[in-house]
Amino acid sequence: MNYLIGIDVGTSATKTVLFDEAGNAVCSSSREYPLYQPENGWAEQRPEDWRDAVLETLKSVVEKSKVPAADIAGIGLSGQMHGLVMLDESGEVIRPSIIWCDQRTGKETEEMLDIMPRERWIEITANPPLTGWTAAKILWVRNHEPDNFKRCRHILLPKDYIRYVLTGIFATEVSDASGMQLLDVPGRGWSKEVLDALAIDKSMLGRVYESCEVTGALLPQIASQTGLHTGVKVVGGAGDNAAAAVGTGVVRDGTAFTTIGTSGVVFAHSSKLSIDPKGRVHTCCCAVPGAWHIMGVTQGAGLSLKWFKDQFCQDYVAEANSQGKDVYDLINRYVDTVTAGSDKLFYLPYLMGERTPHLDPDCRGVFFGLSAIHTKKHLLRAVMEGVAYSLCDCNDILREMGVEVNRMMACGGGGRSAVWRQMLSDLYGCSVKTVKQEEGPALGAAILAGVGCGIYPGVEEACDMLIGVESSTEPDKDNAETYAEYHKLYRNLYRSLKLDFKELAKL
Repeated sequence: MNYLIGIDVGTSATKTVLFDEAGNAVCSSSREYPLYQPENGWAEQRPEDWRDAVLETLKSVVEKSKVPAADIAGIGLSGQMHGLVMLDESGEVIRPSIIWCDQRTGKETEEMLDIMPRERWIEITANPPLTGWTAAKILWVRNHEPDNFKRCRHILLPKDYIRYVLTGIFATEVSDASGMQLLDVPGRGWSKEVLDALAIDKSMLGRVYESCEVTGALLPQIASQTGLHTGVKVVGGAGDNAAAAVGTGVVRDGTAFTTIGTSGVVFAHSSKLSIDPKGRVHTCCCAVPGAWHIMGVTQGAGLSLKWFKDQFCQDYVAEANSQGKDVYDLINRYVDTVTAGSDKLFYLPYLMGERTPHLDPDCRGVFFGLSAIHTKKHLLRAVMEGVAYSLCDCNDILREMGVEVNRMMACGGGGRSAVWRQMLSDLYGCSVKTVKQEEGPALGAAILAGVGCGIYPGVEEACDMLIGVESSTEPDKDNAETYAEYHKLYRNLYRSLKLDFKELAKL
């Protein structure tokens, strides 16, 4: 039997999973690493931490599984999008990676709009200039760290830095490259017009592949270090959300998923190119050759719940530890005792600014409606509902664009929460399903590797063979009516505070 490996380079950890060709997870390993915030609104990580985590987890799954190295055919890569990795002439990291949720580049996006009209950016890259995307980060380094920029010879995304570590090859693929703001998204290749306008040398960027194409093979020293063999093929892979789409079977029109990880995403597949002229949602090439996806993103989804848990729930952590339970299971149990609407308490999940629908790097988190009746359980439910309202904003825009979804899947850490799935179902007004396979992006990356290695005939066919539905959550009529009213006020809160957020940013 053939085996495949999926590597997911996430924001909090790297997870490596070994699958058999039937899509069953045989063995997995993960390693966490820190996120650094040198200033308010900044976010960085060390690419060397990703490298060490990948090599450690690769070696671990090979050793623990006892699968013969010769039976492991391919590796697929997935990872956090938009991060800027800069390498010098020797292939060494120049500075920490400025990652997806960093919001320091407001002036650089204005600079991009001075260089080219917003409408033209949307025509070429399918999106307006965005603070979290890679192009603005490149300009920031050039503007603020000119010595580092002069040393730079290679610009990579996080997972593509791992590709370089594994294979020695500088390359990317269409789904992740779509989030750099340098790609001609309709044409699925680097945009000469954009690169010329920004004065970025194309030689700094790797070759662009489709997600299921083979990009190289393991270097001998990496094969020796991990227990693999040099014949293992490394395919293009996909950005985390495009890989999650494959791992949940969202590869045909009418299918979509909601993921609640550090960020939150509503992602719909489309065989036709569709671009929001207002730039509120992102259109990117997807992991299925010749197709695209439309994606709304809320920056602080699971991040909001983790932040609240870390800062204010030490008692819950201690209780969970004493019972041998996951603290999030305990939180879900307590949250489920509070009625929908959290007794008129709202939370705006803007800890790291916001993308959809506001594109506002200056907005910040808010609790609104606090009163003496509210307990920690109310605040926790309000946090989860605030994230759900934001995801509903994303879904509403997809509907406005004429994207009809008849199958909504839930994935990511938050997607395992029955409480959160119920909130989403109530707000979306449709069933929300989970898949039997829980590995999401890692499975999607492995499936892409299997297609590249010729084990599966195509991405869609592989998903038909491997992906199955586990559960379905249906809307609660009473809750849906409550949330419909509350969502109106939630949307008004941003409008009321928009100018105040700008004043706050100036202080």
